[in-house]
Amino acid sequence: MSILHGKFLHGGDYNPDQWLDRPDILEEDVRQMKRAGVNVVSLGIFAWAALEPEEGKYDFSFLEERIQTLYENGIHTILATPSGGRPMWMAFRYPEVLRVRAEGQKELMGERHNHCYTSPVYREKVWEMNRRLAEKFAGHPGVIAWHISNEYGGACWCEKCQEAFRGYLKQKYGSLEELNRQWWTAFWSHRYDCWEHVQAPSPLGESDTHGLNLDWRRFCSRQTADFCAWEKKALEAGGSSLPVTTNLMGFYDGLDYADFRDILELSSWDSYPEWHSGEKSDVQTAAEIACTADYMRCIQKDRKPFLLMESTPSATNWQRFSRLKRPRMHMLSSLQAVAHGADSVQYFQWRKGRGGSEKFHGAVLDHDATDDTRVFRDVAEVGSRLQGLEKICGSLVRPRAAILLDQENRWALEDSHGPRNDGIHYLETVKAHYGALWKLGIPADVISSDCSLEEYRLVIAPMLYLLKGDIAERLKAFVDGGGTLVGTYQTGLVNENDLCFEGRVPHGLTEVFGLHREEIDALWDGQCNHVAWNDREYVLTELCERIHPSSAAVLARYQEDFYAGEPVLTVNEYGRGKAYYIAAHTGMDFLYDFYLETAPAAGAGPCMKAALPEGVTVTVRTGEETDYLFVQNWNPEDVAVTVEEKLTDFESGERIGAGDSLKLSGYSVRILERPAGSGNTERFE
Repeated sequence: MSILHGKFLHGGDYNPDQWLDRPDILEEDVRQMKRAGVNVVSLGIFAWAALEPEEGKYDFSFLEERIQTLYENGIHTILATPSGGRPMWMAFRYPEVLRVRAEGQKELMGERHNHCYTSPVYREKVWEMNRRLAEKFAGHPGVIAWHISNEYGGACWCEKCQEAFRGYLKQKYGSLEELNRQWWTAFWSHRYDCWEHVQAPSPLGESDTHGLNLDWRRFCSRQTADFCAWEKKALEAGGSSLPVTTNLMGFYDGLDYADFRDILELSSWDSYPEWHSGEKSDVQTAAEIACTADYMRCIQKDRKPFLLMESTPSATNWQRFSRLKRPRMHMLSSLQAVAHGADSVQYFQWRKGRGGSEKFHGAVLDHDATDDTRVFRDVAEVGSRLQGLEKICGSLVRPRAAILLDQENRWALEDSHGPRNDGIHYLETVKAHYGALWKLGIPADVISSDCSLEEYRLVIAPMLYLLKGDIAERLKAFVDGGGTLVGTYQTGLVNENDLCFEGRVPHGLTEVFGLHREEIDALWDGQCNHVAWNDREYVLTELCERIHPSSAAVLARYQEDFYAGEPVLTVNEYGRGKAYYIAAHTGMDFLYDFYLETAPAAGAGPCMKAALPEGVTVTVRTGEETDYLFVQNWNPEDVAVTVEEKLTDFESGERIGAGDSLKLSGYSVRILERPAGSGNTERFE
């Protein structure tokens, strides 16, 4: 069940605080929202200056009027806490709320999100604002959730943050002796002899102690999550029990969104793909956005439906090239989010402002404010179609495959100093494995390494360089219990503090994979090796690992260089399951063929029985009795798909038999249904 009585949310960021001198515009907004099928707005995101124009002087009258008027017209509100942009008076009266840069320079008032999350003054001001908002509006029937702040990010190097960082380290390590051991500070004679000497990484000081760098990034992420939790507690202190969310930013590397898992009732995401670019095809972009959507959905503990909080109905204004969406792309890209578990399609922004850095950012209403535009018609069409899909709202995405994408592993791997300092390409590698499954129509969760593995048949762990917690033991148990694991080069080299393991690697996993690693060769761009597998040859680039099997069977070998003839692809039977090891960086062609064979054998096959043409994929959501299959064509041209099972078109009622041809227009999506569990999407028990 969604937060709006079983309905998909459709709307976006609404900024009436920019138009308080134009009641005619505010009145017209409501009429046009209804025409566009809008049933929700995010309100007050950057409205602090209007809500508290002077310290201690609060004025919520415009919010009260807007919330009530919208509600009377069938439009609900996700009410924001305005901490993403504090008012001017606060920065000048309390300069401690401003951040300090890594070089020690205090920032001036300006931009947004340049406040210190540790500052007691800022926390006090945010608490009072949030508590008052909750007291005023938490009981209003038109308010359905809280939008906490906006796109959290950034770090502060002020003395309060440095002190809090040292407190975090004391709690984690217990003693300086243990910190020095885990950070290996004897190197370069950088041993700490008192806690006060520990400082955050800085270009003016220490920046090459990997344990320090990693712990600083962890601290910044957890301090931000703690600030978010503080905001939530303030709302609860005001009497609110409404669900909370904050808009996340996909693969943003400044935070580990797993730190927010126990705070947010709803995961929400701001999605801004670069469609029709000159560097990637729309098919490639679609696969990457699908991967991001599944990552955002899996931030929630229960992986229930998430919210697409922001997207553009036309073009952005901050990307290198602000291309317009081609006809039909807005519908397709909106329903892509729904296909991957979103129960909303929301936009930034409802109406373009007349000034500021986003005055030319896409919006439902342009500066001419007319609803007789292509963009408005596209938005209204999405709103209308979502109303017809309400039966799907609240249904779940439950894949049988999972890919590990761990942010702490990403931080450590990208800071590892070798073997490729000109591109280790961890995130790109994760996307490539996901992309191969996407091309095959195989759904996948994208999870951090602390998530449960119990529901999956296939787990893919690319470049799992850093092993934290009990992940090695849980992977062993997963395979022993009958699961299939796929690992790659650069696995199991360091502990959770980026300290190298002694002994053979991959640490704790040599028995599972039935091999150990000796060394790794970093190839220059343009250099390559080759491998032959299943009567086809593939190119290997970037990284080639030399491994030595013990119990693993060799499936393919290097063809060139001094390690020609040595294993590059192996499989090992362990307990009731199997563990594959890919020792080199491959292309998409290999990954596609590899998962075409291994995923179905693992029990994680395609979710629809059909041979999918290039650029067509399928995603499934499952209700109590029905599977809903979203068949998406990311090509501008029409295509036909031969279906090998009985299905029904959810919207038209057309029956599709095995062997029938399913026609898809360019940039389009058709939604099919079948009884739940009749395909390859059953959960593994």
